Amino acid sequence: MGIEKRKNGILNRENWFDTGKGKKQKMEKNRNDTIKLLRECNAGIKMGVSSLDDVLEHVKDENLKNLLEQSKATHTKLGNTTHTYLQEYQDEGKEPAVMAKLMSKLKSDVALEMEESDGKVADLITDGCNMGVKSLYRYLNQYPAAEEKVKKLAKQVADAEETLVQDLREYL
Repeated sequence: MGIEKRKNGILNRENWFDTGKGKKQKMEKNRNDTIKLLRECNAGIKMGVSSLDDVLEHVKDENLKNLLEQSKATHTKLGNTTHTYLQEYQDEGKEPAVMAKLMSKLKSDVALEMEESDGKVADLITDGCNMGVKSLYRYLNQYPAAEEKVKKLAKQVADAEETLVQDLREYL
């Protein structure tokens, strides 16, 4: 079938016979968006697990420690799913930006050196979760052609972060 376009009020016919090129380009965009979203999820999950590791040794309250360890387990499970999907696309994923990781570690170390308390740990993790959720939704909007199962995964990661933020409120 032909594709009709109006340009300056004039009807033009382009590609009278559809060669499938448009479909192929759409499939390539879907693949690219899917891989890019997976890479961002991968990097974000790694950053989250690293941040949890950085603060766990400073936690005094057993309930808070259990909450953070459960969150780490949830993130690890989501990370494993991310790796499975990345393997389906023959992609190795993405590491968190070195500078972002260093700055996060430095912020945690300095903040906990000045005030080693469960409230400070909750504050630091809450900030990290909020940044993660914001980034995930930015990437969901940036890569709209990603596969639905990968968008669902990104939303599960965001939901895990939002749940942790809510659970940490009593420690702030």
